[in-house]
Amino acid sequence: MLRSPMTATVATACLLGAALIFPTSLQASPSGRTANGCSAGATKTLVSAQRTYAVDVPGVVRVYRKPGRGFVTRFGPVNVNGVPTVLAALDAVIGARCKATWYRVMLPLKPNGQTGYVRARSVRLRPVRTRVVVDLSTRRLTVFDRGKRVLSAKVAIGTKATPTPVGRFYVNQRFRDNPSGVYGWAAIGISAYSEVLHGWPQGGPVAIHGTNRPSLLGMAVSNGCVRVSNATVKRLWRLAPTGTQVLVQV
Repeated sequence: MLRSPMTATVATACLLGAALIFPTSLQASPSGRTANGCSAGATKTLVSAQRTYAVDVPGVVRVYRKPGRGFVTRFGPVNVNGVPTVLAALDAVIGARCKATWYRVMLPLKPNGQTGYVRARSVRLRPVRTRVVVDLSTRRLTVFDRGKRVLSAKVAIGTKATPTPVGRFYVNQRFRDNPSGVYGWAAIGISAYSEVLHGWPQGGPVAIHGTNRPSLLGMAVSNGCVRVSNATVKRLWRLAPTGTQVLVQV
């Protein structure tokens, strides 16, 4: 479990335009309806085995339960730890000319698993080609790059009293630390929170991080975080930028 922020390092990447345009139709029909299979209000998934999308927040963004209805919260360009705010895209709601008008995104909020909608013009999408799977039963972490396994490593997980939460999350912040400290070489924060440590700072955020006690890898010993070796977290740092989707399963 992350107790406090460390020195932040932000990965850079090419940004897409503010809204995706889907290739099935780039023109509106004479009747004003979107042609060639793109109907206004339709939903397109933005998640595949080969690619997902990070959602970078350049300014203040409002989040809704439904497109334009049911205000949930707002995010600024920087989170509570002073690093850029990043969300993860799930779907796009299509408007005129096959252009995305809203994105359904994963939210770094308690309780775990919340999603909401942000206006496409308010954010910027960034393609991510990797995804991470943490299997609690085998105590292994696997990274896939465009569907191909590129990393597999042993992990330590939460105890029975402080279990690692299960679900679909994403990398929302990354920090570098003292390699000899409890977080090892780096901590890669994900959008999950402990479901039992209610008094923990910032609600008990969960991370995948290095360790100064590698002999405990493979055991259920943490407060909910996923521990890996420092060698593994160095590789993960290169492979999993913010916005990378993370599945924690049993």
